Amino acid sequence: MSTDYTKVFQDAAAVEKYENITYAPDSYASQINQRQRDYLRTLVRREFGPRAPVQHDFACGTGRAIRTLHGLVREAHGYDTSAEMMAKAAEVGSHATWHQVAPDGPVPEPVEAGFPAIVTMFRLLLNVDEEIRDRALAFAAKALPTPVSGVLVVENHGNAGSLRHLRARRHRDDRWFAELSHEQIERMLAKHGFEVVERRGFSMITPSLHGSALARAADAAMRRLPGTDGYAVNVLYTARRIHA
Repeated sequence: MSTDYTKVFQDAAAVEKYENITYAPDSYASQINQRQRDYLRTLVRREFGPRAPVQHDFACGTGRAIRTLHGLVREAHGYDTSAEMMAKAAEVGSHATWHQVAPDGPVPEPVEAGFPAIVTMFRLLLNVDEEIRDRALAFAAKALPTPVSGVLVVENHGNAGSLRHLRARRHRDDRWFAELSHEQIERMLAKHGFEVVERRGFSMITPSLHGSALARAADAAMRRLPGTDGYAVNVLYTARRIHA
């Protein structure tokens, strides 16, 4: 795990690579993003109905989660340590109010925008240390003070119970390789008063297998089987506040 993660995207070249190479059309990341988009839009319609929520997207990056919910939220707020990331988010058409936050110090304050609300955190928890995870989830707890305030959706793009785990020994000295189990995610959330109410997986294969048509076909078939979400590489957890 890299403790420098929050510093990497202060560099404009890194931001461009993230937006245009990592998420290039038909890439592994962009295909997962499309599946997540379909799921999240269904989730918001089911959860909130005609009461459009406000979105607080923490570690918003280039605004991918914000673009995912365009038209379904009454307003969106993006929070990030990187001004470069948020500038790229606005450039590529993410509609939100942007808030640069400090990389450390007191827990940032969510904008007072009313309820219901949805807090989103994508590609964050896996890549940062425990202190930053706690700070991010403490922010979510401020934004969602009660069970009826709304929902939190967090991403784990390195599920320790997935096929990706087979690479853990080979990458044990790689500072960018990390993994989290479902149990670890649940404990992190419980520490801040959240309970997981839904879990959904989006890919059974790793990026290295994405180029194989056979592997992609097997992935699609496995994702349709009941009970396979727990073994997915990329997982979204929807959580609700249960206590202060």
